[in-house]
Amino acid sequence: MVFSTHHASSEEPRLVPYCPTADVPHELVEHVSWLIYARRCERRPRWRKLGCFRQVLLVLVHLRKNETLPALAARFGVLTTTTRRYVDQTLDVLAAWAPGLHEALTGLGEGDHVIVDGTLISIDRIAAEEPYHSTKHRKHGMNVQVIARSDGTPLWFSRATPGRTRDLIAARAHGIVQACLTREILVLADRAYQGAGATVRTPYKNHREQPEHYQQFNRDHARLRALGEQAFAQLKSWRILRRARCSTRGIGTIVQAVHTLLTCSYSG
Repeated sequence: MVFSTHHASSEEPRLVPYCPTADVPHELVEHVSWLIYARRCERRPRWRKLGCFRQVLLVLVHLRKNETLPALAARFGVLTTTTRRYVDQTLDVLAAWAPGLHEALTGLGEGDHVIVDGTLISIDRIAAEEPYHSTKHRKHGMNVQVIARSDGTPLWFSRATPGRTRDLIAARAHGIVQACLTREILVLADRAYQGAGATVRTPYKNHREQPEHYQQFNRDHARLRALGEQAFAQLKSWRILRRARCSTRGIGTIVQAVHTLLTCSYSG
């Protein structure tokens, strides 16, 4: 593994190539390193095997490549228990910086619209654990609700709930429907959210049997919602969220940590 930085040109961002197929911005690693440094200063200072920068690299490799803790420990020259502690500490720091729902919607109001959808984070579970089994996706996982801007920029990721939870139930439980109604924000959602009411708009059923203007509405609705797939693509670009091996409780922390990393990337 090569951790040296390089400049491709004066216009391109510096990257930290820790893997030939997965690079992260150098500025992002530095930013998170300062957050870890601040956390270390809050606690009793002591000598650590890895500095803040390499600790962040270790965690980003874990999130990007979904490598096991023993593999990371061998690669970075530390114990597996130390690796677990580094990962837990960094994830907690990042998750604490993730914006809440109302904070994420700040600046949006009447005349704006957002895209809401749910995604399933696959997990390793036996068939008997029914609450985690999604009948829609036919596999075990955790349901995460995503709010994206009209251009596909992710605004907010919810906490993870068992995969059996329906999208509409999850959206109401997380307060998405009420928060958008209060701000008079139009919500574009798929058929799984039919019956939500408020400012939520879903496509018509059996649109081919409906008048032409119903069909045109569905086409326009699908075209606008297609941009929301970018938010899912960015979330799943972190391979640990394609099939998580951690506990179901830990998935929520990982999602919030990834949200902070995405937010930092956009602000940078």
